[in-house]
Amino acid sequence: MVDITRRNALLLGGAGIGAVAIGTTGLILNQSPGLPLQPGLAAGNALVLPTELRSLNGGLTVALESSSRRVTIAGRDVRALSYNGGVPGPTLRVRAGDILNVNLRNGLTEASNLHVHGLHVSPENNSDNMFVTIDAGDSFGYRYELPANHPPGVYWYHPHHHGLVADQVFGGLYGAIIVEDSEEIPAARERVLVVSDITFDSSGTIPTTTAMEKMSGREGDLVLVNAQLTPVLSARPGERERWRVINACTSRYLRLRLDGQQLTLLGIDSGRFESPRDVDEVVLAPGNRADLLITARAGTSTLRALPYDRGSVGGMMGGGSARSADVSLATFAVAGSDTARLTDVPDQLSPRDLRSTAVTARRELVFAMGMGGSMSGGMMSATINDRAFDVTRVDTTVEFGSLEEWTLTNTSTLDHPMHLHVWPMQIIEQDGRPVESVIWQDVVNIPRRSTVRVRVAFDDFRGRTVYHCHVLDHEDAGMMGIIEAR
Repeated sequence: MVDITRRNALLLGGAGIGAVAIGTTGLILNQSPGLPLQPGLAAGNALVLPTELRSLNGGLTVALESSSRRVTIAGRDVRALSYNGGVPGPTLRVRAGDILNVNLRNGLTEASNLHVHGLHVSPENNSDNMFVTIDAGDSFGYRYELPANHPPGVYWYHPHHHGLVADQVFGGLYGAIIVEDSEEIPAARERVLVVSDITFDSSGTIPTTTAMEKMSGREGDLVLVNAQLTPVLSARPGERERWRVINACTSRYLRLRLDGQQLTLLGIDSGRFESPRDVDEVVLAPGNRADLLITARAGTSTLRALPYDRGSVGGMMGGGSARSADVSLATFAVAGSDTARLTDVPDQLSPRDLRSTAVTARRELVFAMGMGGSMSGGMMSATINDRAFDVTRVDTTVEFGSLEEWTLTNTSTLDHPMHLHVWPMQIIEQDGRPVESVIWQDVVNIPRRSTVRVRVAFDDFRGRTVYHCHVLDHEDAGMMGIIEAR
């Protein structure tokens, strides 16, 4: 085990209660004494934000414990997985150049670990190392050193132990990470909205996922915001709110609309646009995040996830569609006297554009699905370049400091959102059509039977990490590869 250097400890209670000690490298926010980390209010109650832990003096030190326990979700007393007794886990707020120390104790009955999704940090040693295994009852100290030029934005953390990822994320193990802006964007308030889905049986436990559900990618019966069912968000006309939205669903795509309100998109994942964009809707694949400004207009609006057709499993296992239903996620109630409108959002730094830069190498990754083994056993084949994941094999070797162009080809009848750890991707072409603007994401959707082209600059860090489909059942089934930057 690699020990954490504890400059100043921030300890969290293990029984779902607030912080019991605060050091000079962290502040705890949004937590009243004695209030559970996740009260799990029933439908129609006011939105409750996760506890927030904020860095101080260049660092944040946090103790996390994963466990299976009784919690209240959507107004029901159920058994789920949680970090520190809360669903979601605490929101971690840091700045570029900070050091984030996380001591994770695995209170589960199976192995686990931790991935800081989207952060541009080292993949080696006790940083964002996907090859760390924390056995049941053991602990591990992570240390993430954010570069001084790390992009601001919304990120998240979740387990990443191969073969168990879907079950553990679906069960409730996830939380937000915010890298703050160097210059604050004025807003009346900020809300972290972690959207997830889950299913419970009549006894309040999560049922076993079927082979067919794993093939298509499981979607839960309940779609939640901060583990609440259709919470209410209140504002006054003219107020500007900032919403940090995370799609923490295992497989569900979120096609978000808030009719009657003005939506302005600052960026997706770590990719901040040079100028904010007014939008009618935002589509988030599993793992994607959106940084949104909402300018409130009088009236009551519903935040909805509209139907999204991500394909079907075709003739495999008797077919089956993966089209999601129309879901109401939250109510936005705007009433009262008008407020003075805030100044316009300043333009951001121009994002890096790799389209005119010489490419060092080109390669293709082919995402495919089928049946392996016996049909009666329901064995799913999920591969990249005809190979299922093997922890002993490096699939892709890149030169440190190089710029590569990747063609991402999906031959299957289901969409696959591809996630590359450590290094974000610039999308340059979708299904043969050039992308005119500069778009950076760390999760890039590859629609069924289509191709996407991206460019990746392998800067700053050497080492091994992974790329994979972020429909987590597909990842667990083998749709993942190992990449090494040398």
